[in-house]
Amino acid sequence: MGKYKVEISGINTSDLICLEQKEMIELFKKMQSGDLFAREMLIEGNLRLVLSILKQFYNKNENLDDLFQIGCIGLMKAIDNFDLSYDVKFSTYAVPMILGEVKRYIRDNNSIRISRSLKDTAYKIIKFKEEYYAKNGIEASIEVISKELDFNEYEISNALMSLKDPVSMYEAIYNDGGDTIYLYDQIEDKKNNIDLSNRLAIDNAIDELKEREKFILDERYVIGKTQMEIAEELDISQAQVSRLEKKAIKELKKVLK
Repeated sequence: MGKYKVEISGINTSDLICLEQKEMIELFKKMQSGDLFAREMLIEGNLRLVLSILKQFYNKNENLDDLFQIGCIGLMKAIDNFDLSYDVKFSTYAVPMILGEVKRYIRDNNSIRISRSLKDTAYKIIKFKEEYYAKNGIEASIEVISKELDFNEYEISNALMSLKDPVSMYEAIYNDGGDTIYLYDQIEDKKNNIDLSNRLAIDNAIDELKEREKFILDERYVIGKTQMEIAEELDISQAQVSRLEKKAIKELKKVLK
């Protein structure tokens, strides 16, 4: 495994130790006999394993310090529950447990809640696509998926999109050392340009809203979804969506007066 030179949680990861298999076995025997120092050595000797798992999350806008600590929790659970009689390498046992902790943390801290039914639909579609490809050697078309699973094209696209990470409209997409270009600049409707002062006033007014209210307005008036669709995504009632939408519009009008 290559050297890591980043700083995470005050640890110089390039100096982390890497235990040999024989050392691991001896330390597990000592730990299971009550040696707490052996447990600490096992934790320190497997921190590189946590780092190797976190590599896949480097570009997902997640706080790596937080993920590293969560990964360490998964590592400690794996160490405490590992049994030498399993006759497998510790890494084989630990990786799923560490990865599970990290993914659970990301899922539970996602600001946008996706309904269970929408997720189930997405996983059903993905499973069908994998089986279809394995059997036929080609990707299943939307038409084939729709016919076999009895979903319309919108339901298929919406379900698959629900598994993608949300992207902020204000995410920087280009910077050459001068002015930054944001995603918002690329999707703006040039046919309906408005006065700059009004644009700034609207942006400032939207910034005053709560995150859920911003999300509802964006989904309703930018994406074009119905209140019922938004209610399903947020796992709340359509009446709640309606109230939040009206409240957000009222707040915008108040700020813009």
